[in-house]
Amino acid sequence: MSIASPLRWLVVGTAAAFVPLLSFSAPANSDWPTYGHDPGGMRHSPLTQITPANVSTLQPAWTYHMRPANADAAAPSAADTAQRAAEGVGPPRRRASRFSASQATPLVVGGVMYLSTPYRKVVALQPETGKELWSYDVPGPGQPSLRGVEYWPGDAKAAARVVFGTRDGRLIALDAASGKPAAGFGAQGIIDLKTQDLVEGDAALKVSAQYGLTSPPIVWRDLVITGSATQEYPQRGAYGDVRAWDIHTGALRWSFHTVPRPGEPGHDTWQGDSWQNRSGVNVWGFMTVDAARGMVYLPVAAPAWDRYGGDRVGANLYGTSIVALDARTGRHLWHFQVVHHDIWDFDTQAPPLLFDWKGKGGSVPAVAIVSKSGMLFMLDRRNGKPLIPIEERAVAASDVPGEQAWPTQPMPVRPAPFARTTFSMTDVATVTPELEQYCRNWISSLDMRMGGPFLPVGWHKPTINFPGRLGGANWGGASYNPALGLLFVNSSDFGHVEQLGQREDGSFTTADPSTGRFQERDKRWPCQQPPWGSLTAIDVHKGQIVWRSNLGVTDNLPAALQDTGRPNIGGSISTASGLIFVAATDDARLRAFDARSGQSLWTWKLEASAHATPITYQGRDGRQYVAIVATGGSFLDSPIDSDALTVFALP
Repeated sequence: MSIASPLRWLVVGTAAAFVPLLSFSAPANSDWPTYGHDPGGMRHSPLTQITPANVSTLQPAWTYHMRPANADAAAPSAADTAQRAAEGVGPPRRRASRFSASQATPLVVGGVMYLSTPYRKVVALQPETGKELWSYDVPGPGQPSLRGVEYWPGDAKAAARVVFGTRDGRLIALDAASGKPAAGFGAQGIIDLKTQDLVEGDAALKVSAQYGLTSPPIVWRDLVITGSATQEYPQRGAYGDVRAWDIHTGALRWSFHTVPRPGEPGHDTWQGDSWQNRSGVNVWGFMTVDAARGMVYLPVAAPAWDRYGGDRVGANLYGTSIVALDARTGRHLWHFQVVHHDIWDFDTQAPPLLFDWKGKGGSVPAVAIVSKSGMLFMLDRRNGKPLIPIEERAVAASDVPGEQAWPTQPMPVRPAPFARTTFSMTDVATVTPELEQYCRNWISSLDMRMGGPFLPVGWHKPTINFPGRLGGANWGGASYNPALGLLFVNSSDFGHVEQLGQREDGSFTTADPSTGRFQERDKRWPCQQPPWGSLTAIDVHKGQIVWRSNLGVTDNLPAALQDTGRPNIGGSISTASGLIFVAATDDARLRAFDARSGQSLWTWKLEASAHATPITYQGRDGRQYVAIVATGGSFLDSPIDSDALTVFALP
């Protein structure tokens, strides 16, 4: 990369105040300019300085502490609290902490690192040292989006910008050089995303509906394309429409209805008025873009409420689907529904990964979808047609009054699921005699129902479901090495036990305190045989699993039994030297694996678990760095013990 002048200084007024003005070139391959490294989300770096031979010598190069000296830990937002309540997770299991949780992945572009923090700040850092170049304080109560920011490189009309959403529903654009609000964008660099059309004809809902952004938007040309984080309960609230905004002015350019309105294709998959003000069906995760074709790919979440669908009979498009749009206009091009009539919360929030698939007829532009259901789907990204056959297979019916579970679900003929999808008594954990006895007693005492895949939550008996609410694969998704043709996905085998009941008003709930996560609650040992978390490599061209490695250790087991894998939330990255870097697990480690064999090559114990995706980049000093945000937190309830962005390099 080339930078005309690494850092120029402008004297402001007569005071001794300096604002850094940075000059930029186009993003270099040695940068990390967007969440997925490239707009198609491969998360693959061409860097080769760190190799399987020398990765074991990686050590911390610098650390940036996000928490200001005078800051208090931020309380969970209303959206976070409501989402936890909707999932039956309850309040975070954490001791009092002076820190706040983050799942952010920083970006590095043109010699500058950009990072959102959970302390209402977005900062620019020197990527070789961590020196702060500028800091922007987000006005008002809303935190910046939980998982990071997006970068726009600029054009003839405007200089480069950093854009991000807030958890209270605003979109903010900053000048990338100074951190000041972007001139001409909305009001003081801010637009309000909570527009009136998100709720129809209900004044009370307009006030109570939850709406914000927890993941960064994606840019294509002069458009900023946004999803949203909406409520999972109650059912009626803000629509999860996907919208595009002018990067220069903030003006709305197009809107796509994720719940089809009357007269639109797919509207007939909602019986009666069940479509109206239906919340969920949103993109709270990551979109990707085929920049050359001008196509944007949306991973759409389940409808609210995502455990009971008796009030929304039908397949419920575009819930739990991948939708391809014309990025210029928002016009629907094709869709593929990963789960029909989702009553498991199997959101498709991982970034749809774009790659070239090699079939008998030659190379095909493809999209890979990993989801909470634990399965990999591969489609022609031009038209949505399967590249490896997908079968509609019969699944169990529901015994819940009014529920009409869809009779079949799509399942690829290969590869095999990368996460557990079934459970029987032969699968009870025997890791220790005490764990086995605990789990057998619990299952027996509640006469739990088991089977799978796609076993509906029970009415007469509690149901053991795999994957559970957290997946499978979660929003961290997959990475891909194009030279090897291998896709890498980290996943959890972490079941849930649920049973539906009714409130006095007739609505349904899963609030039975005797159910919940399928684990020994105090020690947090899952009740099925390990692995409890895995890293899996899949040959996408053959549709075959090449290797699977345990991901994570259980520290409170005896040493000889600790190699169990652990539940994980976050993602992996790939490098051209044949490495995979991944944290994600609730055991507070960052790891490097050999991409060809799955062998663990390096592990570093962090101050807290890193429920985020790392990056790698080359500094202007010529060194390759690996960076990870590690605070703890997430729905895994890891202790929030740090505020650190830690950056590693070879000695």
